This record gives sequence, structure tokens and C-alpha cells, in this order.
Amino acid sequence: MTSRRKTGKKSAGILLYRRSPTGIEVFLAHPGGPFWAKRDLGAWTVPKGEADADEDLLEAAKREFHEETGASVNGAFVALGPARQPSGKVIHAWAVEGDIDAAAITSNTFSIEWPPRSGVSREFPEIDRAGWFTLAEAREKLLPGQLPLLDELTRIAPG
Repeated sequence: MTSRRKTGKKSAGILLYRRSPTGIEVFLAHPGGPFWAKRDLGAWTVPKGEADADEDLLEAAKREFHEETGASVNGAFVALGPARQPSGKVIHAWAVEGDIDAAAITSNTFSIEWPPRSGVSREFPEIDRAGWFTLAEAREKLLPGQLPLLDELTRIAPG
């Protein structure tokens, strides 16, 4: 693992979307680890992560997408308006049209003491699953602070 200086308050992510016969579908990720294990509605996220202090935010978004899914994305990236989270963190995101197999993702891992105060460190995937969702489904699944990203997507990719 390399040591990188993080910004602390900026995340960068990719909102991957595709067109289907029923309209736009978006690719969302479910956070791994015990805190999120039994949560579904309002728990999913755009694949994202903290940017290095001096890193280009789009490059950080691509890196984080790859780390969390094992997939690389290319195409015409369109900047979405930043979304401010309740924690104060700002997510800078880009939409790009593409398609990946949600069942085939491979995520990096993180370590935490689990159970708490047990003295045992366990590893968990950063993302434990992913899926494609219609915009209506995504509005139910996505963390509330990221909903403005869906609004921006519908503005730039109607249909």
C-alpha cells in the first residue's frame, strides 16, 4: 500500500450510466464492512474516494473507480455539480456512459478492529456488491447526500 497525502474533505467519483429499453440505468456500489452489512435503502454510493492533495480530481475519480470495482472506464466524462455531504465532505463526480458486469467487481479492502474492542483486526472489501438501477430505484438506494448527482445526470443525459 502506498502512502498518499489525502485532502480530507474532497472525494472524487464516477457515475457510470447506460441506456436500456426502460431508460437510463446507473451503476451503484454498496459499501462493505459490518456497519453497512444490513443496510440497503439509502446506503448505496457512487464509486468514489478521497483524492490526494495535489491530484487531478478526474484522475482520482478514475483511480477510485478502478480500486473499488476492478474495472476501468473510458469515454466522454461530463463533470457533474459537486454534492456536499452531511459530513461536509464534497464529492466531485463525473458522468460517463458505459457498461460493466456488476457481478464481476473486485474491490480493494480495508482493515478495522471487529468486533469493537475485541483486539482482532479483520479485513473487509470497500465495496461488497454493485448493481445497475433505474433512476427511480437509484433514488431509493443512493445515500441522500448524493441524490443531486442523479439530478445532474438527468439534465445532461435525458432519456
